[in-house]
Amino acid sequence: MDTMIKYDKGGRDSRLVTVRRGGTLKDIDHRLLAVWAAACAEHVLHFFEQAYPGDEHPRRAIEQARAWSHGEITMTQARTAAFAAHAAAREASGSAKEAARAAGHAAAVAHMAEHELGAAAYAIRAVRAAADPNNCDDVGRAECKWQRAQLPAEIHELVLDDQRLRNRKYWFLFDC
Repeated sequence: MDTMIKYDKGGRDSRLVTVRRGGTLKDIDHRLLAVWAAACAEHVLHFFEQAYPGDEHPRRAIEQARAWSHGEITMTQARTAAFAAHAAAREASGSAKEAARAAGHAAAVAHMAEHELGAAAYAIRAVRAAADPNNCDDVGRAECKWQRAQLPAEIHELVLDDQRLRNRKYWFLFDC
């Protein structure tokens, strides 16, 4: 990965800004980021669904992230689903709250690609919150490794570099 990262006027990594908005991110890679973020969120969705079986907002957000990645819905529709998942998270606690946040970030990737790390980080937080306190570091690292194994080759280096650069912001959860 090129060590000379360019930032846009808003201070965002241009590799995570679409070409249409002056960055270098191709549409196909943006869509792959959404698919990966949805996989991360879906992996922990059971924590939310076990606690709140009647609330489908996080599941719907994950579905909308995937639908957007296939060109089936607009960015605005995905963003609306993201807001609904975050609202569900505000009503939840523990691992359920973190899982709903992961789903919200997965859908938000349609709006801003850099939300991909939010989906991954909150998924790691979900497994950590559900784990025995003596084992939460190990389960967090295992989740991080699982996530990395799901990365499509086309975006693998981009995501790993983004994790390295923004690891501090995300509670050092990507030290796996």
